[in-house]
Amino acid sequence: MNTISAPHSPTEFEMPREHFLNATHTVKSWLLTMDHKRVGILYLLSISVFFLLGGTFASMIRLELATPQADFMEADQYNTAFTMHGIIMIFFFLIPSIPAVFGNFVLPLMIGAKDVAFPKLNLMSWYLFIFAGAFGIATTLLGGVDTGWTFYTPFSSTYSNGNVILAGMAAFIAGFSSILTGLNFMVTIHKMRAPGLTWFRMPLFVWGMYATSLIMVLGTPVIAITLVLMMLERGLSIGIFNPKLGGDPVLFQHLFWFYSHPAVYIMILPGMGVISEVVGCFSRKRVFGYDFVALSSVSIAVLGFLVWGHHLFVSGQSIYAGMVFSFITMVVALPSAIKVFNWIATMYRGSVTFDAPMLYAMAFIGLFSVGGLTGVALALLGLDIHMHDTYFVVAHFHYVMVGGAVTAFMAALHFWWPKMTGRLYPEGWSKLAAFLIFAGFNLTFFPQFVVGYLGMPRRYHVYPEEWQLLNIMSSAGATVLAVGFIVPAVYLLWSLKNGKIAGSNPWTATGLEWILSSPPPTHNFDTTPIVTEPAYNYGKPIEIPVREKESAHV
Repeated sequence: MNTISAPHSPTEFEMPREHFLNATHTVKSWLLTMDHKRVGILYLLSISVFFLLGGTFASMIRLELATPQADFMEADQYNTAFTMHGIIMIFFFLIPSIPAVFGNFVLPLMIGAKDVAFPKLNLMSWYLFIFAGAFGIATTLLGGVDTGWTFYTPFSSTYSNGNVILAGMAAFIAGFSSILTGLNFMVTIHKMRAPGLTWFRMPLFVWGMYATSLIMVLGTPVIAITLVLMMLERGLSIGIFNPKLGGDPVLFQHLFWFYSHPAVYIMILPGMGVISEVVGCFSRKRVFGYDFVALSSVSIAVLGFLVWGHHLFVSGQSIYAGMVFSFITMVVALPSAIKVFNWIATMYRGSVTFDAPMLYAMAFIGLFSVGGLTGVALALLGLDIHMHDTYFVVAHFHYVMVGGAVTAFMAALHFWWPKMTGRLYPEGWSKLAAFLIFAGFNLTFFPQFVVGYLGMPRRYHVYPEEWQLLNIMSSAGATVLAVGFIVPAVYLLWSLKNGKIAGSNPWTATGLEWILSSPPPTHNFDTTPIVTEPAYNYGKPIEIPVREKESAHV
C-alpha cells in the first residue's frame, strides 16, 4: 500500500529522547499522567467508545425508518433510541471531540508551551468526563430516557418514565469537565505563549480554541443550572417549569437554548480552526485574510449568545422578539461566510495537494455551507413555522454537525495522526474513506431536506408510504457512512504497528508543533522557541531561534 511521505529535515528538537508513547509505561502512569498529550490520547480513546455507542443508536433509527410501519421498534423504544443517540453524540462526542482531543494534544505545542497551565486540573477534567460517561452508560443499560436530547419540560420533569435524573446528571457532570477544559485553555493561551508569539501570529486553530473556551466558561454554567432545576422539579415536585405546579415551560426553553445554541459553536469553532490549518498547509499559502478569519471566531462566539430565540418561534414568543432573533441569526452567518470565502481564496492559485486531510477539509467547506445556508432559511419566521420539527431541521443540524464538526474531526485526526503516533497511514485507503464518508453522508441526509419540506415530522417512527423511497435512500446512505467510519478505524490501528515512520514534519507544514519529533517528547521543548515570523509563512524556510533559558510554568 502507498503511504504518505514528504521530505524530512531533522532539527535540534528531534534528538533521541523518551517519548510520551513509550511502550514501557504502565496503565497507572497513564491514569495519573500530567502530560497534556497523554490526556488528549485518553480523550480520543474515550470519545471513540461513545461514538460507537451513539452510532449504534443511529443505525437502529435508520433501520426502523426503512419501512413506513413499526417493524423493528415500538414507539417508546424508538423515543429512547433517538434520545440516547442525541445525548451521547452531543454531550459525549461532538462537544469534547476536537477541543478535548486536539486542543489538549497540539495547543500547547502550537504556542511553544511545555504543558497546559493547570496539568492536574486537565487530568481532573478527563476523570469528570469518564464519571459523566459512566452515568450515561448506566442510563443506557437501565433502559435509556425518552425525552429527546433537549429534555423539554414538563415532559422530562413530570411525565417521562425514563431515567431522566440519571441522564441529567450525566450531562451536568460533563458540563463541569467542559468548564475546566475551557478555563485551562484560556489561561494557557494568555500566559504561556512563546516569546514573539503575539495574538496575530497565533495559528488560527488557537484562535478557534480561545473563542470556544469563552463559550465553555460563560455558557456551560447556564445549562448546568437548568438541568439542576429540571431534576429538582422531577424529584421534589417544585413548580419551576410545569404549569400545573405554577411553573413556565417556555422558561426552560429560554435557559436551555441560551447555552445550547452557543454549544453548536463549541462543536464547530474548533473545527473551523482545524480547516484553517489544513487549507493553509495543503495550499502552501498563508491563509487569506488572516486577521478577518481570526476575529470572525471571536465574533461568532459573542453573537452566538444572542440568537437562542430562533428556537422559540412557535413556542409563544412574541412576534417582535422573533423578528429580532431572526435578524441576529442572519447576522451571525456573516463571520462564518468570511471563513468560507477566505478558505476558498486561500486555495485559489495555491499549490493544492489532495491528501486525506485536505479532502476532509474540502468536504467540510461544502457540507458546512449547505448547513449554514439552510440555517439562514430556518431563521426566517415564515419558513421556520412550516418546517419546524420536521426532517428539514434534522438534515440542517446534521449538515452542520456531521458535515461540519465530524469531517473537521476526521481532518484533524488525519493531519495530526503522524505527529501523535510517529506513523504514517495508507494514502489510498484514507482517500477512499474520505470519499465514502462524503458520499454516504449526502445520501443519508440530503433526502431528509426533501421529506422534511414535504412535511414529515422528526421523531416519528411511522410515516405515509409515499415517503418510503426517500427514507430508504437515507438508510442506505447511513450504511455507506458507517463503512466510511469503519475503514479509518481499521487502517489507523494498522498503522500503529505497520505504518512507515513519519518523521517530524511529513506535511512540510509551518508551526511550532512540526519542529518537534513525532511523537513529541514528554516535556515538548528543551529550550524555549522564539517566534519571529507570522503564521503560515509558506514559501520561506522555517527558522525559529531558541533561547537557552527555559520558560517558567504558570
